[in-house]
Amino acid sequence: MTPVDWVVTAAGVALIVVINWYFFFAERGVAPVTSVDGASELAEVPIVVLGGFSPATIRVRRGAPVRLVFDRQDTSSCSEEVVFPDFGVRKFLPAGAKTVIELTPQAAGTFGFSCGMSMLRGTLVVEDRG
Repeated sequence: MTPVDWVVTAAGVALIVVINWYFFFAERGVAPVTSVDGASELAEVPIVVLGGFSPATIRVRRGAPVRLVFDRQDTSSCSEEVVFPDFGVRKFLPAGAKTVIELTPQAAGTFGFSCGMSMLRGTLVVEDRG
């Protein structure tokens, strides 16, 4: 291999590493955390979908119903869907529209949610609060 071949190969490998880091490991800025209190009222949490979920972390009480309102402002195909695998929820998000998902988490813990391609990610933290 010539020195040019080595440089091109190294640049290609570096680009692959950067792309994988960006999509799978990079934090998308510091997203605000939304806490939802209230024992029996249905709490509503607006979530903007634009290059990620904002807020990306949502804290709720165990056993309290919550309405997640996804406002998809992104037109990329990755953001077409949101998936909550632990709750068996998979919902299409039309561009420029709001989509509601209602949950009543019965177990405390940390539950991930993502786009259909798992490139955009968020966390639903369910807490036992008195």
